[in-house]
Amino acid sequence: MTALISGSVAYDTIMVFRDRFKNHVLPEQVHILNVAFLVDQLRREYGGCAGNIAYNLMLLGQRGLPLSTVGKDFGTYAQWMKDWGVPMDYVKRFDDHYCAQAYITTDLDDNQITAFHPGAMNLAHEVKVPTNEGAKIGIVAPNGRDGMVQHAQQFADAGIPFIFDPGQGLPMFNGEELLDFVEKATYMAVNDYESRMVQDRTGLSMDDLAKKLDALIVTRGAEGSDIYANGETIHVDAVTPEDVLDPTGCGDAYRAGLLYGLLNDLDWRTTGQIASLMGSLKVARAGTQNHHFTLEQFRKWYKKAWGSDF
Repeated sequence: MTALISGSVAYDTIMVFRDRFKNHVLPEQVHILNVAFLVDQLRREYGGCAGNIAYNLMLLGQRGLPLSTVGKDFGTYAQWMKDWGVPMDYVKRFDDHYCAQAYITTDLDDNQITAFHPGAMNLAHEVKVPTNEGAKIGIVAPNGRDGMVQHAQQFADAGIPFIFDPGQGLPMFNGEELLDFVEKATYMAVNDYESRMVQDRTGLSMDDLAKKLDALIVTRGAEGSDIYANGETIHVDAVTPEDVLDPTGCGDAYRAGLLYGLLNDLDWRTTGQIASLMGSLKVARAGTQNHHFTLEQFRKWYKKAWGSDF
């Protein structure tokens, strides 16, 4: 079974500053800010929502097709995807652009300064939603603005149910545009903060939004997640990770769990529990695609966490 994943494919360059930004930024001089931070740790990770979701879905034994645009520096990422069996059928390369990239500097208080270059991601609309893959489910995750709008319409026109996952792309859309996504989508997945933003911009409550969807999923970090479906709210506890090293990409791992449940016609509680465990496994590893396991291992961990199989 196949899932279509509209979203970004990006590089994340992560740097650690062994001090605190507040010790080097003078509040009364921010209008002439000129600072440099010496970082003794740097790593470059493969990321982007579509890349992360497809990778996690692959670990669960399912086929996820990224609908993404990349640039001339895609080479090493392409080899990574090939090595792990992540399909690149609908990843389109533009040699006059760079891949999307985030440059993130984190200090000892976990404050972050991020510079994001969208690059080829802004051309995501150049990739069309395929109708010949027999896709059972899709997802519209953060991507180029026009790509998100057009892919949602194309999913709806093709009759392919999809999850609307606005994520970091949420600020690009006003209330009317968000409502249009909700009207087209079958499901929506947001974190707690994003759910408040959607409510504020649309003027609709959680109950109002849930009535327009088959399911509304809200993740709440260590407090677990809530799934509003069939007129009821299903709370799913968070799975305690073996360590907390890096939350980046945790939401994408969770969404891969949602897609797995939908692909396999599982009930919402089981689907939420799979998603919760996926997030826990990710947060225990640095980077968004550095956790590895077999489906057999995952089933054992699931049984340990929840006392049953799926």
